[in-house]
Amino acid sequence: MPPGGGPPRGGPMGPGGGPAAPGGGVATQGYAKPLPGVDEETKPFWDYAKQHELRMQKCTKCGDFYYPPSSMCPHCHNWGAEWVKLSGKGEVYSFIVVRRATNPAFAKEIPYVVAIIKTSEGTRLISNVVGCKPEDVKIGMPVEVVFEDINEDFSLPKFKPV
Repeated sequence: MPPGGGPPRGGPMGPGGGPAAPGGGVATQGYAKPLPGVDEETKPFWDYAKQHELRMQKCTKCGDFYYPPSSMCPHCHNWGAEWVKLSGKGEVYSFIVVRRATNPAFAKEIPYVVAIIKTSEGTRLISNVVGCKPEDVKIGMPVEVVFEDINEDFSLPKFKPV
């Protein structure tokens, strides 16, 4: 196993190693929406999210942050990384307003915002912008992380306007 990394990606598993739902989402009792699949590389990200901490990998060689989690830095191809707590602040880099549910579990949420968030540390991740009307979301809008507790095993990082 490479230092700071892990074995190659395996199949998705639910929190605590449980089964994945069809289509890669995690099967979670009492929660109708699909959740992200968890594997050996992404498990630390989700474990920190359960603690309401937004952490990402930082390469021990080039110092760049990167996401999604990976055994190897996509910038310099180094195998070493550390999980660093981020400020939780960032801005909307890009977004869409979803107006049609492609999955019935999301029908009550329509319309909602799916955004690429650029963190203050410079990395980007896909999430939702919550706590405002979809028409109020703008590119460059300052946001900060909030966590939606799905159950005792899973929390989703989302972003609200500052």
